[in-house]
Amino acid sequence: MTFGFLPEAPSAPAVITPAGPGVDLPGWLRENRERVEALLLRHGAVLLRGFHGGSVEKFDQAASALCDTLFREYGDLPREGESDRVYQSTPYPEDLSILFHNESSHLPRWPMRQFFSCVVAPLTGGQTPIVDCRTVLDRMRPELVEEFATRKLRYVRNFIEGVDVSWSRFYGTDDPAEVGRKCAEEGTTFEWTPEGGLRTSRQADAVLRHPTTGEMVFFNQLALHHPSALDPETRSSLAELGGEDGMPRNVFWGDGGVIDDTVVAEVRELMDRESVAFTWLEGDVLVIDNMLVAHSRSPFTGPRKIVVALGDMTGGTDGR
Repeated sequence: MTFGFLPEAPSAPAVITPAGPGVDLPGWLRENRERVEALLLRHGAVLLRGFHGGSVEKFDQAASALCDTLFREYGDLPREGESDRVYQSTPYPEDLSILFHNESSHLPRWPMRQFFSCVVAPLTGGQTPIVDCRTVLDRMRPELVEEFATRKLRYVRNFIEGVDVSWSRFYGTDDPAEVGRKCAEEGTTFEWTPEGGLRTSRQADAVLRHPTTGEMVFFNQLALHHPSALDPETRSSLAELGGEDGMPRNVFWGDGGVIDDTVVAEVRELMDRESVAFTWLEGDVLVIDNMLVAHSRSPFTGPRKIVVALGDMTGGTDGR
């Protein structure tokens, strides 16, 4: 195997390529899990390149070799074909960016490991930029770090049919009583709207300690969930329909206070400045530590098929 970095991303992800043809990637990963894990904890992301062409099956095998507990119940992403543990990437307009976020950081449980693979490369764009959440926290204004750490965040979500995933798909049931039970179990407040939709509200940390490295990380979905992520026309239309609490997704300070657009713009600018991106090649497998690294998606043209898997679910204070 050859280890190194990409010219356009000299610090992350760490890149592993085969020294010759015919390498059994799943077998090598099973035998070298500790080595890959060490690279993940140091760099936050590892790119496996040149082992095979684009293939959902081969991706499943590679992810399974590194993670014994791939998650099978993720309601935010559509499943890929008949697979019960590989998902399609987020369906979102091709000409728009999906902003930086740590997967499921607004929920009571999240994956420590997230896997991406390129089955069909886009014609242009479509990168999955990543940013080190330790670096983001280190380079953020100290007073802002303190505010995020003490005030925390509150995520408000409205499951509106045809706008986002339905509440039945997200919670895996058509029974409102079962949804209520699940919300209560995880400490999420909820209410049913007159139109038959579901509104949930949950407080979560914005800054956490990584359970293995002990490092503090900026871990949240502020940039993605804040309404300033929307174009002005869409934001205005949604606000007129349901107000700030009626947005499909919104995020406030943990005490319910509105987070000013300028604060979110400052964080986004920092994350964009510190991020790295690479061009997808078919067959690439990207592994990230979801607490050390946040990811996004660039606009693209042409067909693009990136598949996703998640594993090592965790949750609670300080990542436990």
